[in-house]
Amino acid sequence: MNDKQVPDVSVIVGAYEAMPYLIRCLESVEAQTLGADRIEIVAVDDGSTDGTGEYLEKFAARTAIPTRVVRQANSGGPSGPRNVGLGLAEGRYVFFLDADDYFGEEALERMVTMADRAATDVVLGKIVGVNRGAPGSMWTRTADRVDIYSSQVIFTLSAQKLFRRELLERLGLRFDETLRTGEDALFTMEAYIRGKGVSVISDYTCYHLVGRDDGKHVTRTGSYALRFEATGALMALIARLVPPGPKRDRLMVRPFTVGLIQQFAHGLMRQPEEVQRHKMELAAPLMARYWTPEVARRIKVAERLRLECVALGRLDLLRDMLDFVKAETKPEVVRKGRARTPYLAFPHFGDRSTGLKDASYEVTVPDWVGRPGLERIEAPRAARRRRSPLIRVARRIRTHVRTRWARWTRYALPSS
Repeated sequence: MNDKQVPDVSVIVGAYEAMPYLIRCLESVEAQTLGADRIEIVAVDDGSTDGTGEYLEKFAARTAIPTRVVRQANSGGPSGPRNVGLGLAEGRYVFFLDADDYFGEEALERMVTMADRAATDVVLGKIVGVNRGAPGSMWTRTADRVDIYSSQVIFTLSAQKLFRRELLERLGLRFDETLRTGEDALFTMEAYIRGKGVSVISDYTCYHLVGRDDGKHVTRTGSYALRFEATGALMALIARLVPPGPKRDRLMVRPFTVGLIQQFAHGLMRQPEEVQRHKMELAAPLMARYWTPEVARRIKVAERLRLECVALGRLDLLRDMLDFVKAETKPEVVRKGRARTPYLAFPHFGDRSTGLKDASYEVTVPDWVGRPGLERIEAPRAARRRRSPLIRVARRIRTHVRTRWARWTRYALPSS
């Protein structure tokens, strides 16, 4: 594009058996308020047999948006088409648009404006589900910049975001084609950690995440073994990029609570015993390497206890926890010690023979007793301070300075 304006956004569409959803998807790109002269589309048909490739070529021939179409043999997953599209992209930013989904009309204009104003490398535009769920905790407010170590953005690691292409090229960042699931989580987490900031748009729905009627959405595929592999890869990435400490602990909450724990939900008890034991075996090295008391304290008690049972390799204890929660039993709140520290008396509380410690039952983050709407238990201030070593150090320094100043002013200054 030597004689043409560099597009603001390259919209990369990887498509496989995408009809008829692809029609609305591409129409939503044409409807963007950003303008056709500021967008390009790079579409990759990954060996479809339902007319997806033919439709892409017809669309490219008639649309005002510069569109490149690549048709290739099926690669077996979304990473290959996305990487091909990224290699051809020329825009200042890229957006990975799934062929099943569609944009809000102002999505690209708002996201580009945000990225340019805030000078951030990643922009999250509000996502809503259509016939399916979608992450929601990160859409509380629009923000030019958020801290990934304290905000909820780590709980949306899908690829449907605006990325500054210079960042991706500088890092050589591509989707891992060896993974059959979870590849977008690695890509996005690395961009979060190594980029120059993350912005959030919450006051406008930028992206509609569509649940297909035929059940062929890619996130529904993949065996549990592949999901353990993806979770382990995300944990390894975090450990490689972030030094030990509170920041790493915070990021590790994500793969443990969105990834690993799903393999040990209520449905586990309906699975064959060999599958249950195999899952425990797959989890064992991940728990041994990455599960720490500091990570555990950042997780609510009911989830923490399930993970503690997995760490101990105790299916029998895990079954007791799952049965207790499934029965919607309200655990007793037990307060101990001078600080009246609250504990939730889930099964085996106080039974040291199990290997579960009292600390596993302690309320260290705001928690609910039973279902939401019942009693809310706040973590004591002392527990909250234990989660923040830097705050403790700062308070010690402040106390020391104040003490020395008081002594100096009392004894060193001359009387008036």
